Amino acid sequence: MRHRSVADLMTPEAVAVQRGTSFKEIARLLDEYAITAVPVVDEDARPLGVVSEADLLRRHTGDGNARTATAEGLMSSPAVVARPDWSAVEAARVMEKHRIKRLPVVDAAGRLIGVLSRSDLLQLFLRRDRAIQEEILEDVVTRTLGLPPSALTVDVHDGTVTLSGNLERRSLVPIVVRLCESVDGVVEVDTRLTYDRDDTPAVTA
Repeated sequence: MRHRSVADLMTPEAVAVQRGTSFKEIARLLDEYAITAVPVVDEDARPLGVVSEADLLRRHTGDGNARTATAEGLMSSPAVVARPDWSAVEAARVMEKHRIKRLPVVDAAGRLIGVLSRSDLLQLFLRRDRAIQEEILEDVVTRTLGLPPSALTVDVHDGTVTLSGNLERRSLVPIVVRLCESVDGVVEVDTRLTYDRDDTPAVTA
C-alpha cells in the first residue's frame, strides 16, 4: 500500500517572506492568502523561522513599535520543517509535538519547496469512499492476502469500513483489520468476518 506523503499533500510554491519584510506586509499576506503563518527564508530560500498570527498579535499588544518590526524580529526560530518523503503520520506527530499548525517543507538542500498545514492533512479523511474501497480490495485483499476480490465484501461509508466474508483462519481477522485501518482515509473498521478454523492459542485459567 502506498501512503500519501507530505509531497502529495503539501501546497507547493509556498508564500514566504524575507528577514526584512515588515509587520504590515506580513499581516497583509496572511489576510490575502487566508493562512495563519508564513516562513521566513534567507537568500537561498532556506527557512530561518516562521511568523504566525500569534507572533503578530503578541508584538502588537506588547510593543508600540509593531508596525516597524520586521520578520527577523517577529519570527519563531529555528523553523520546524518537514521532508517531502515523510508520511502524513510523521508530519502530524511533529505538528502535535511542537504545537504548530503549518510545516515548511524543504528539499535535500534545505530549500523551501512547499508548506503543509493541518487542513492539508485532513484531506486524507475526505477521500472518496469508492477510492478507499478499491484500495482495500486491490492492495489488502488481493495483493497482500493473496485472495480473490470476491473473497471479502468491503463496504465503505463516510470512511467507515465494514468487512464481511469468511477467512480460513481466525488469526487472519486482526491482521485484515490492521491492514484496513492503515489505508489513508479510513476512520474505523467494523468487522463481521467469520472463519473456518480457530488457530489462536487457547487461554488457560
